[in-house]
Amino acid sequence: MGCRGGPSTVLACLLLLRPLASPACPTACRCSSGEADCSKHALREVPQSLSTNTSALWLGYNFIAVLEPRSFPPLPGLLLLSLTHNHLGLIHSQALVGLGALQELDLSNNYLTVLSPETFLPLTSLATLNLGSNRLGELEPGVLRALPQLRALFLQDNPWVCSCGILPLWRWLSHNREKVREKSLVLCRVPEQLNKYPIMAFGNESFKQCQETSLSAQHYIVFLIIGPFSFMASILFCTFMGSTIVVYHNLRREPHFWRRPHICRGC
Repeated sequence: MGCRGGPSTVLACLLLLRPLASPACPTACRCSSGEADCSKHALREVPQSLSTNTSALWLGYNFIAVLEPRSFPPLPGLLLLSLTHNHLGLIHSQALVGLGALQELDLSNNYLTVLSPETFLPLTSLATLNLGSNRLGELEPGVLRALPQLRALFLQDNPWVCSCGILPLWRWLSHNREKVREKSLVLCRVPEQLNKYPIMAFGNESFKQCQETSLSAQHYIVFLIIGPFSFMASILFCTFMGSTIVVYHNLRREPHFWRRPHICRGC
């Protein structure tokens, strides 16, 4: 069909013949139906030219070592993010901002040793978290509490340190057994006598000493209040005792100063 007629008709024809613009896709990725596969491309950072309608992002088997603040472009519809088999050793507390719809996050097979609770605060919809095969020795209590929708957690193959520091994690695991996947692989690494002992096999009596010696927040508050007063009281007491001793010694010396001079008779 020819485009004949007035200028408006010609413009309409040109718009119809113009190819539709395809969503943005980084050169290191393969994109299709809202999914972006950027795996195995030796990437050291997250591509920034991703389409905003991306629902699944695969970044596995790259060389990403650090997730800086706001490492990801705006991806309001992202549901799945895989960073497995990278060199991740640090995730900044603001790294995942803007991924509020995320439901599944795979951080397995990396070098993570510490996780901040603030890191997961933006992920209010996260249902599945894989932390397997990292270098985690313990988890801060707030890390899992920051994920109210969590339904599946993977913690296998980490060097868990089974001391009093593991108590918060053990408590969470004890109350959320149905959420822990591969329970038999969540094992102690340290101390040596507990190597390969299942964390979830511990009983409450195992942490009796930790619970007895641990101090509550109220105890610390009392110490913070009493400490300065005790310090000031000790200074005042020492000053009072020092003054008392000085006065006492002065009083003992006074009779010698006021003694009448000896009169030598017959001199």
